Order: sequence, then structure tokens, then C-alpha cells
Amino acid sequence: MVRELRARLSAGIVRSARVGAVCGVVLMLVACASSPGAEGTDTREPPMVHTAPDRPDRPVDPRLDSAIESALEPPDEIRVYTGSGTPVEWADLVRAAGEVEVVLLGEIHNDGVGHRARQALVAASITDGPSAAISLEMFETDVQGVLDEYLGGWISEEHFLGASRPWNNYDPDYRPYIEMAREAGLPVFGANPPRRYVNRVSRLGAESLAELPSSALQWLPPLPYPGPSDAYRAEWESLMEGAGPHGPSGPEGEAAAERMLEAQGLWDAGMAWTIVEALRSDAVERVIHVAGAFHIANGTGIPELVRHYRPETTLLLVVGYPVAPGNEFDPDAHGGRGDFILLAPLP
Repeated sequence: MVRELRARLSAGIVRSARVGAVCGVVLMLVACASSPGAEGTDTREPPMVHTAPDRPDRPVDPRLDSAIESALEPPDEIRVYTGSGTPVEWADLVRAAGEVEVVLLGEIHNDGVGHRARQALVAASITDGPSAAISLEMFETDVQGVLDEYLGGWISEEHFLGASRPWNNYDPDYRPYIEMAREAGLPVFGANPPRRYVNRVSRLGAESLAELPSSALQWLPPLPYPGPSDAYRAEWESLMEGAGPHGPSGPEGEAAAERMLEAQGLWDAGMAWTIVEALRSDAVERVIHVAGAFHIANGTGIPELVRHYRPETTLLLVVGYPVAPGNEFDPDAHGGRGDFILLAPLP
């Protein structure tokens, strides 16, 4: 199946999306939904599986004709620009994504059309180029074993969801990545440090992580992790000012704000470390990572830290924003946010 899809891409059968409109941006944070695990032991037989032709050692979901093929065409409504605002074809984006080691996909978490466009880019990347892995902000590092068990066909989707703490919008927006990886026999990495440790930093500061036992440190990047760059700090402070007053004022408020920035930095460092560790493995030549736009836009956050951990890494930044229908690329709102900008109309 993967070989057939590669042939379709080479022949230009997959539709290109043209470019055209955009405007304001609203950055939303989505809380990680925590689903309770199933009680007791799963004594049922493993789910019925079949294997992908290109990877007979890896089972896939028998319900899928092809998760990759179903995601391959980008939405008609999507508009693609370079970071400077030049309209380009979808094929230009796919080509550029195939020429780097790391593709960073920055999203607004409730952007439905943008989600489908990113899924199409991942599908195209899976069918063309070197051995890829998918990395997701939406799963935390301590559920990697559960991800591996599901990708390997050893546990049911019900138990996977019960044990992996998926986000509320998992089914429409992130499940396609998991099922494409199952079909192609590719690894998926839960990239985010566990929320409980990020919360600890927000309360007690980054230095408090050193007090954790080794069983906890295995889920975190090397300590101490890098602090924010001046550019990232300025972006964070601007974001916080836009959010309005929050927390105490005075020295106490300044200390709390600094801890919040350190907590944000732990997310960035953890995701960057996961990406770099994946590239250091023999089986992975390219990583496609999906995260919130703020973690990626302007080349700060994750991009800075990937280069900190592995300076030679080649990166492509693709940042998506929902916009009011009919609006054009706005240099102030979108210019320079990424190498490519995806603009999707608001519903």
C-alpha cells in the first residue's frame, strides 16, 4: 500500500491546494484529558490484525482500508504560503518536508481544517522519503510503553485510550497519526514531559526537579535544561500580557511568572530531547513533530532546543493558523512565523 501511494505522489495524482487568504490569530491551550485506566487484567485475545505489505512484521488495524490514503489529500480550503507571504502549491510544501531531518508542525489546537492539512502532510511524508517517525505533544513520555503496545497490536484501542491519557479531541484530530503509523509500521513518540512534573516546576521552580527519584528523571530531558532565550522570553511576556492580569502582583507575582516560564521551557526541552533522541536511533532518519504553534513559531522554543541538543539538525517549520474567510496573509500576524504558513478558514 505504501509503495502504491508513493507512485501516486510521483505521478502527481494527489491534489495540490492553492493559496489565498488569512488574518488574525488566537492561541488556545487545550488541557490534557486524563482517562482512567481499565480495572483488572485484559484476558481477551489480542485484536485481529493483518500486516502492511511493506512491513510484514508490524500489524495494523483491520478496520482501515488505508489510514494513509484516507488522509493523503489536503483540504481544498487550505492556503499555503512561504514565511514571507508568497503563495505556493501544496507540492512545494511536501517537497520541502522531504529534504530535512525534522519537520515541526505548529498548530492551533482547535483548528479542524488545519488538522486535516497536517494529517495530509504526514501521510505524504510517510509515503515518500527516508524512514520517518511521528512525535506528538499530545502524549507524554511516560506512556511510551502503552503507545508501543498499541502500535504493535498487543492491546486493544480501548485499553490504549484508557491508559495513555489522550486529549479530548484525540479521535478526530490525533487518532489519524496513530493509525497511519500502525499501517506503515512506523514508531510514534510521546514527546511531552508528564504534566505532574511540569506542574512541580510551576509551583517550586526548575531546580526542584533535581530532587526527583531516578524513576521520574527517565521521563525528562537532561537536567538542568536550558533556560529561555531572550527572544522566547519576550514572546512569552507578550502572550501573558495579552491574556490579561493573572496571579499575584509584586515580587511574589514576578517569581510565579518566572516559574510559569520555566514550566513552559520544560515542555519545549522535553519535546526537543525526544526528537533528538529519535534521530540518534538507527531506525529513524526523519521526525515529524506536532505541537502547539507557540512551541514552534518564530524558530524559538522547540527549534532552538533541537539545535542546542543537536546543532547539525536540519529543520522545517510549518505553522498553521485559522483565519476569517476571505482574509489575506497578514505580514504582522503571520510573517516569519515559520518556513511555511498554513491558513485555514474558520468555520
